[in-house]
Amino acid sequence: MIDLHASVQPKHPHLGAQLVALELIGPDQLRIALQEQERTHKPLGETLLALGFMSENAMRAALAERLGQQAISLQGVVADARALALIPKALARRHLLFPVSLEDDELLLASADPNDIVAADQVNALLAGGPQPRWALASGAEIMSAIEMFYGHELSIDGILRELETGTLDLASLSHVGDGYSHPVVRLMDSLLADAALRSASDLHFEPEAQFLRIRYRIDGVLRQVRALHTRYWPAMIVRLKVMAGMNIAETRAPQDGRISLSISGRQVDFRAAVQPTLHGENFVLRILDRQRGILALDRLGLSESQLAQMQLMLSRPEGILLVTGPTGSGKTTTLYSILAHLNQESVNIMTLEDPVEYPMACVRQTSLSEALKMDFAEGVRSMMRQDPDIILVGEIRDHDTAEMAFRAAMTGHQVFSTLHTNSALRAIPRLMDLGIAPDVAAGNIIGIVGQRLVRRLCAQCKQPHNAGLLEARLLELHQMGTAGLYEPRGCPACEFQGFKGRLAIMELLKFDAELDELMTQRASLKCMAEHMRERGFEPMADDGLRRVREGHTTVDEIARVVDLTQGVH
Repeated sequence: MIDLHASVQPKHPHLGAQLVALELIGPDQLRIALQEQERTHKPLGETLLALGFMSENAMRAALAERLGQQAISLQGVVADARALALIPKALARRHLLFPVSLEDDELLLASADPNDIVAADQVNALLAGGPQPRWALASGAEIMSAIEMFYGHELSIDGILRELETGTLDLASLSHVGDGYSHPVVRLMDSLLADAALRSASDLHFEPEAQFLRIRYRIDGVLRQVRALHTRYWPAMIVRLKVMAGMNIAETRAPQDGRISLSISGRQVDFRAAVQPTLHGENFVLRILDRQRGILALDRLGLSESQLAQMQLMLSRPEGILLVTGPTGSGKTTTLYSILAHLNQESVNIMTLEDPVEYPMACVRQTSLSEALKMDFAEGVRSMMRQDPDIILVGEIRDHDTAEMAFRAAMTGHQVFSTLHTNSALRAIPRLMDLGIAPDVAAGNIIGIVGQRLVRRLCAQCKQPHNAGLLEARLLELHQMGTAGLYEPRGCPACEFQGFKGRLAIMELLKFDAELDELMTQRASLKCMAEHMRERGFEPMADDGLRRVREGHTTVDEIARVVDLTQGVH
């Protein structure tokens, strides 16, 4: 059986050679480990771990690559009740395997030996005509711990709530960290967090009212109530949440922040937590950061051909600052990561400063701000300037010091990317001045400004044709009402009867030129700048939104929810 500590004997040191080739250990460390192995007769992997030359995670990844398998950690894993129901506990214990998740008719199985033919045959026979198994390598100790922790416990939200409602459990017993997974409140919180992540929610709200606790998910930018519980459960629930987020459970009258990291369906999901005292108790909100959602290619952001050409033209400029603007949750970070992925190549050094790092990227030096670092954005940019970067990403410009350092980097031959909270691309100019950036400094150093919003996408499976009304016809400049090929939402099980599934970005791209720089230096009014932009073919965000309506991706009402369309009515 292959485990993390398993390996070949000294006469076949294939694993050791692989680890040296991957630069996970040095030749001297391998030589020492082989000598120690001759003395103890223990597997090479176990010897390397005992000597402290490698971490268990690095060893697992190396073994997985050697076997051509995925590596997975079960620490902090949240079990999938559907997956557990498919594999009996006896089979899991006998072959040391654990069902992690069931998604898209594929069952992810963690095993200490993914090449165990006997286990594979038994699993295939058990799943005949059902989901296909996909194997991953995990630690035998972690697998056994997960089996003992999750099998035999109710894991569905409804089942856990029924268990709580029996009244046989003392909720006050969950007042310290040492309580085990068997407590229903522990399982309830894990299940709610997993459910929110699997339903692609961006935020999870726990909102206490006078007589009940409301639980809402923000899905596709819109809050949706999913549960309502009696307030007597909330004290125990918030204690558990605070423990998970590393907060002070004794503090109830001051705001607190924290972070949670869980393994859900075989992928790492981070939660940024914030608690706020309110009239009826502490309000708890979790921002969900799913690192495995992937980074979109630049040509998959939904840009029109002219917008994509303009974006590529701006990115070809070797120095200066590019700003992405919009409110919280408008997809600014996703756009910036798409830009970085487009520019990421061996010949450039890309460094980022984020709070926190949302998507790990290969070959990019990413720094996450934290209290432990005792560093803010301005100090971070100052430090990065000594690291010989070509491209710098600053997560957000929020004060004068950060803005000044970002522009200083742009003025000294670097490409700088950052976000700014403004309502439109054009309004980023007065916002920069408000932050203390002089027009003479900004002029000539701004590559461009991208303004964007996210709107809900019509469900492809249930959207239905829609005849344009009078207002829609005037907005869309239709010559004949009812012939535009518009669609409206209907609702089906695939979109949870919402009519919308997923989101898309609508954008406006403001490329700076010499004339606009001159207007900014002269402190011209926004009206004057807007007229100049229109003469250069600038397309406002509202026009881009209406383009997406004509293409059948969304509705006029959805665009009007995030963008002012009244200026388009004549």
